[in-house]
Amino acid sequence: MERAKIEQAVNSIFINRFEFEAEELTADKRIFEDLELDSLDVVDMIVGLQQKFGVQLRENKDIRAARTLGDVYDVFEKLIAEHPEIEQKLAE
Repeated sequence: MERAKIEQAVNSIFINRFEFEAEELTADKRIFEDLELDSLDVVDMIVGLQQKFGVQLRENKDIRAARTLGDVYDVFEKLIAEHPEIEQKLAE
């Protein structure tokens, strides 16, 4: 899957759940400092990502370590490479 499609899918969670504008969402944006999400928002983000991508993230150490949007994109790039069926979920 192309990186741009992953970015678009991840960004859609931030647009729909937190009302960010697409232009605000770049790989270098820090989740806590720049986007000003708090711990409850991060839980909501993870739930949204789980629903969007059809994967469980509760025990995923990479998503827990994510500090920027780029980190989140990287997590899903890796997950899709390991589990190509995730890409099908996005096509639905």
